Amino acid sequence: MAEDGEFWLYDLKVETVLDGRTPVCRHVEGESFRVEGEALVFPAGARVSMYALAALLPLLPAKQRPTDPADWMSTDAEVACPDPHCGGRFRITRTGRRRFTHAATTGLPDRRATPYWKRESEG
Repeated sequence: MAEDGEFWLYDLKVETVLDGRTPVCRHVEGESFRVEGEALVFPAGARVSMYALAALLPLLPAKQRPTDPADWMSTDAEVACPDPHCGGRFRITRTGRRRFTHAATTGLPDRRATPYWKRESEG
């Protein structure tokens, strides 16, 4: 951790891709959502299967963090729908970086500052 408790996370775009494969589940090519910090940001009307989301959620925090260029987390971008008969895939793309501090993200009482999401809403 840097001296001031600073760290960086990538913003992500999670997009449905079919590439000619036939979906069984409700997957619409190009439908997407963003990950900004801890928030999932959905455009108006977007829908994501809760089963697909359950498969994606454990990977998103790892994709947000800097990783070695040779690590599969850096190179592999597509996650399959959890239904083995479905052709749907979800492409996870790093779109930018966002700075955080330990004090704005911790729950430790003796180390807390204004939560980052309250600062964002003030500006």
